[in-house]
Amino acid sequence: MLNRNINYFKKLNKLKDNYYDYSIIIPVYHSAQIIPNLLSRLNKLASNKKWEVIFIDDGSSDNSYESLIKNLQNTSLEATLIRHTRNFGDHAAILTAYRHAKGKYLINIDDDLQNPPEEILRIYNYAVDKNIDVVYGDYIIKQHSIWRNLGSKFANFTANLLLDLPQKLYLSSFRCVRREIALEAAEYKGPFVYIDGLLSQLTQSIGTITVNHDKRVIGKSGYTLRRLIRLWLNIFTNFSLMPLRLATILGCFMAFSGFVGVIIVLVESLIIGIVVPGWLSMICLILLFGGIQCLLIGISGEYLGRVLMIVGGKPQSNIRNIYKYSPKSSKKFK
Repeated sequence: MLNRNINYFKKLNKLKDNYYDYSIIIPVYHSAQIIPNLLSRLNKLASNKKWEVIFIDDGSSDNSYESLIKNLQNTSLEATLIRHTRNFGDHAAILTAYRHAKGKYLINIDDDLQNPPEEILRIYNYAVDKNIDVVYGDYIIKQHSIWRNLGSKFANFTANLLLDLPQKLYLSSFRCVRREIALEAAEYKGPFVYIDGLLSQLTQSIGTITVNHDKRVIGKSGYTLRRLIRLWLNIFTNFSLMPLRLATILGCFMAFSGFVGVIIVLVESLIIGIVVPGWLSMICLILLFGGIQCLLIGISGEYLGRVLMIVGGKPQSNIRNIYKYSPKSSKKFK
C-alpha cells in the first residue's frame, strides 16, 4: 500500500524548501462561524520560530472558504488555503496538506478550537527536544459528547490491537509529525486513508504529551456515527489481515464444533436410540451458523470491494484551487 521506495533525489529537493520551522495544518468543514475566532487566536500566537498555516476546505457547503479569504486579510499569517472539490474526509485532507506544507514539523489541529492553538508550541517543542518522529496530544479531560468519547475509545482500542504501535497510545487528531515521515505517508495514493495507520507503518519513534482540550463553543462535531463506522472499517481492513485470520479461525472452530455435534448425535443414537430433537434448538443453530457465515462473507466482501475501488482508481482527493496569502501579497492558483 505504501510506496517506500520513492525517488531519493526528489525527496531531497523537497527538503531544501524547508524554510519554516513548523506548519500548522487545519482541515476546515462547515466552520464559517468559528473561523474569525480561530484566525484571531492563531494571529496572536507568540513564537520566535518561522511558521505557516495551511487550511484545507474539505468540500464545505457553507461559506467557510469565503470567510477564510475575507478574514485572512486582517491577519499577519503566512497561509495557504487549499479547496477540495468535495468532502473527502479529514484524513484525506491532512494528506493533501502534507504534500504542500514546507515546515520541518507538521502539526495538525481541528478547526473547532477544541485543540487550543496555544498548545501548538508545547507539542512542537516536545517533539524537537525529545527528537521524536510523531507526538500525539493526550487530552487531560476530553470535552466531546458521551457517544463520541465511546466511539473514540473503541477506535483507539481497535488501532492499538491491530496496528504495530510501540505502546498503547491515545491516537488523537492533535499530532505533530516530522516532515520526512509526513512525506512518506503522503506517498500513499489509495482512497481509504487512515493517517495513524500510515504513520505506525513508518516509525516507532512515537510519543505523547498531555494537553488541554476545550469545549466546543460554536456548532457541532462533523464526526457522525456514520463517519466513525467508516473510520473503524479503515482501521480493520486497510492495515491488518487480522480480521481475515480471525474469520478463518472462527470458521475452523465452528466446523470442529459441528463435527463434535455429529459424533454426539451418533453416540446417542447407538446407545439411547433415535430421539427427535427440539425444533427450536435446531432453528437457533441454523440461525447461528447462517449468521456467522454471512459475517465471514461480509468481511471477505469488504476487502474485495476495497481492492476493486483501488484498482478502479477511486480518487483520494481532488483540489479545486489553491490560494496563498501573505501579509505582503496574495495569489490564487488553479
